[in-house]
Amino acid sequence: MVAMQIDAPHQALRRVERPVPRPGSGQLLIGVIACGVCRTDLHVADGEIPARYPVIPGHEIVGHVLEIGAGVEGFDIGQRVGVPWLGHTCGHCSYCLSDRENLCDAPEFTGATRDGGYATHVVADAHFCFALPEGFSDVDAAPLLCAGLIGWRALRLAGEGGRIGLIGFGAAAHIIAQVAVWQSREVYAFTRDGDTQAQAFARSLGCCWAGASTQRPPAELDAALIFAPVGALVPAALTLVRKGGRVVCAGIHMSDIPSFPYADLWEERQILSVANLTREDATSFFEIAARSDLRTITETFPLEQANVALDRLRTGALTGAAVLIPPRIDAAAGSHG
Repeated sequence: MVAMQIDAPHQALRRVERPVPRPGSGQLLIGVIACGVCRTDLHVADGEIPARYPVIPGHEIVGHVLEIGAGVEGFDIGQRVGVPWLGHTCGHCSYCLSDRENLCDAPEFTGATRDGGYATHVVADAHFCFALPEGFSDVDAAPLLCAGLIGWRALRLAGEGGRIGLIGFGAAAHIIAQVAVWQSREVYAFTRDGDTQAQAFARSLGCCWAGASTQRPPAELDAALIFAPVGALVPAALTLVRKGGRVVCAGIHMSDIPSFPYADLWEERQILSVANLTREDATSFFEIAARSDLRTITETFPLEQANVALDRLRTGALTGAAVLIPPRIDAAAGSHG
């Protein structure tokens, strides 16, 4: 198999060749068709979140089942599946036993603590593989597996308010903005200062207002979802939400939050964080994706241009989501071409 591997934090990914792995009990061997590029991959590359190195990143994986491990039921050879960030849970800690597996005490994460999808092949826990909505191509489905899922969990934590702000208009925001509009909510998009292209993109997706993160929207918000990893945006967002409103931090990593006046939090405003996802998040979101008019905007890169795609993401030079395309594999032989 061919893969792009991170050997240590702050190093560029490098191309490696390895034997095709075999699935163990409860696992699937998947031939990767497409893998989205997520900001979390940057955090892995920069050593900002726990990971084991060397590691193959990538957790927005779309592929076909090539081999089925012992004890696995409900999957067929050739079936299209998706693999997300949460790759395994213990199943017996207090969180797993109370339907909060996203907070598991002993989790594994695809592309961080276990090898991910920047490769031609990946082995995944079958319990954390999902059928994908039929109406999405392989490339268009890839961003659903993290940008979509984390955005969906953040939107659910935001509550039922009708006015939603999205701060940082990248891969996640461009997906969940469409879901919120489909739900008949007003969506307000906040971008980098001067990024008129992103603001026009947000309006094209149904946002009723788009402006810079330093601007105030024309109405008070019921909730603000922060996708940019900038801690200073948290106190700023608190000043935009109404009494009883919520600020939801949707990233896995964020710079430190500066001090702010208690008055900005008072009147029962809340700050919440999103941690990972659950399998129920996936099933409910994919149902919404299939029913709504959701579309993903993607830009594709060959697998070996993973560093280019990550650099584009880091500098904010992407519209929508980047997706890596591995070299074509021979499913029967498990080889690459």
